[in-house]
Amino acid sequence: MAAGLKRDAVVILRIDGEELHEFVNNPSFEQDMLSIFPEIESPDGSLKDYIIKAFEKLTVDQGMPPATDPWVMSNILEPAFESFGDALQQPVSQETFLAEFKKAVDNVVQLLKEQPAIVAHSQNTFDGGGIKRLLSNKFELEKTLDSTLKGVPMDRNGKISTEYLGSALDSLAPSAGLPPLGAVDPMDNIKNEALKTFNASDAKTVKDDEFKKLLADLLGNIMVQLESSPVSVSINTVVHEPLASSSALLQPTSSP
Repeated sequence: MAAGLKRDAVVILRIDGEELHEFVNNPSFEQDMLSIFPEIESPDGSLKDYIIKAFEKLTVDQGMPPATDPWVMSNILEPAFESFGDALQQPVSQETFLAEFKKAVDNVVQLLKEQPAIVAHSQNTFDGGGIKRLLSNKFELEKTLDSTLKGVPMDRNGKISTEYLGSALDSLAPSAGLPPLGAVDPMDNIKNEALKTFNASDAKTVKDDEFKKLLADLLGNIMVQLESSPVSVSINTVVHEPLASSSALLQPTSSP
C-alpha cells in the first residue's frame, strides 16, 4: 500500500510491551474490546481466530506492533497461545473472548519485554491541501493538465472521451498530493464517487479544453470532500535489523 505515496518522516518505535500493559490496565479496556467484538464476529471462527483478529485491530499507539507481520506472528502471537491448552476450544462468546484475550495480551506484553519489536511508523493525511495548492496556481495547473493530456488518446477530430477521466486523474495524482489508484481504499472510494458525479462512465467526446475543465472541477470536488473529512493513513513496518538506539527520526525515503 505504501508504494507511490509521498511519505512523511518515519519514526522508529521500540515496542517493548509497556504501552500495551498500560492499555490493558486502562479502565476503558473492556469497553474498547467489547466494541471490537461485533466487527470481528465470524460464525465459523475459533476463539483463537477472534483473538488474532482483535490483535490486528490494535495499533502502535496502543503498544501493539502490526499483528499481520510474519515476524510478529511467529515470534510474539503464536508463542502467546502456547500456555492456553484447551482454553481455545471454548465456544465463542463476549465473556470468553474478553477473558482469554486479556490473558493473551498479558502474554504478549511479557514476550515484547523479552524481545521488543522495532517498527518503522509513518503517518500521512490527505486533507485536500495538495489539490488546493495546484488549483490556486493557474500556471502550474495549466502545465500539469497539458502534460496529463499528452497521455490521453484523442480521436481523429482531436476530441477526448470522458471515459479517460479516471486514468487522467490518476496520472496527475502526484501533482495534486493524492495517492495512486489502489494505494488507499478510502481515497479510491472518494475518487470513484467524484467520477460518478461527473458521469465519467458515460463515454462522450469533448474538446481538450473542456476535458481539462472537467479534470479541474473533478479535483475541486475531491478537495471539498477531503477538507470536510480528511483521510489518514498509518504505515507500520517491522524492522528486523537490530538498532543501536531505541528511537530515532529518519528523513523521508523514496518509494520503492
